[in-house]
Amino acid sequence: MNIEQLVAIDTHVHVEPDSRGNPAAEAARKYFGHTATISRQELAQYYRSLKIGCVVFSVDERLTGRAQVPNDDVAAFAAENADIMIAFASVDPTRGAEAVREARRLIASGIRGFKLHPPVQQFHANDRIAYPLYEAVAEARLPIIFHTGHSGIGSGMRGGGGIRLKYGNPMDIDDVAVDFPDIPIVLAHPSFPWQDEALSVCLHKPQVFIDLSGWSPKYFSATLIQYANTLLKHKMLFGSDFPMIKPDRWLADFEKIAIRDEVRPLILKENAAGLLGLAATSGVY
Repeated sequence: MNIEQLVAIDTHVHVEPDSRGNPAAEAARKYFGHTATISRQELAQYYRSLKIGCVVFSVDERLTGRAQVPNDDVAAFAAENADIMIAFASVDPTRGAEAVREARRLIASGIRGFKLHPPVQQFHANDRIAYPLYEAVAEARLPIIFHTGHSGIGSGMRGGGGIRLKYGNPMDIDDVAVDFPDIPIVLAHPSFPWQDEALSVCLHKPQVFIDLSGWSPKYFSATLIQYANTLLKHKMLFGSDFPMIKPDRWLADFEKIAIRDEVRPLILKENAAGLLGLAATSGVY
């Protein structure tokens, strides 16, 4: 990936199979106002046309019935489009020893990081059931993206589709950051209704970052914008949550909010480039 040729790096891109007809997937499309489906080839062409690099993954979970694109398929897809893509993997920590074996295999094969979604994988991030997986990731010093905050998946469904929002509290991840200081951690999404907690964890723990995916920037709180402009300007990452939110829409809305000119390139590309090992870091972590 030649970052000099990219205008931005999207740190949060889902690669998903066609899930039309799945109740949770249909509810999410309604929640986000998203209806179109897109092939992997079209995804690659779309990001390449925008000159945006991206981190791609598919979530391993059993709660909603949505299928996962196998991690090896995601890795192969990224390898075919290595000029713009980096592959992360997802394994459900509640699978125990099986999850650890799979994580170690993926690490050995060259995967660049992991994505975990505690609300749909049904675990607290600081539950000791996940620690053997974290140990494997820590040995490789690879990053983990954790879903935090509200979940668009399950919104509006009877009983929220069985998804418990408590698992999205970023304070759980504070324990992980203490116990595994060699894992770069990304708190995915503005963490409503725990935005202040996420900002505190990010400010306090050097290896914790926040990706701004899953929300249009026009809905960002004034506090989030304040910290993005100042104390956390080296810790904020552009993320879209594609395909539910497309980067062109996110970027158009980002242009309209009060982010300082000197901070915009940090959020859009430079912070992610450092985190992903594509460029020298700012020295913050």
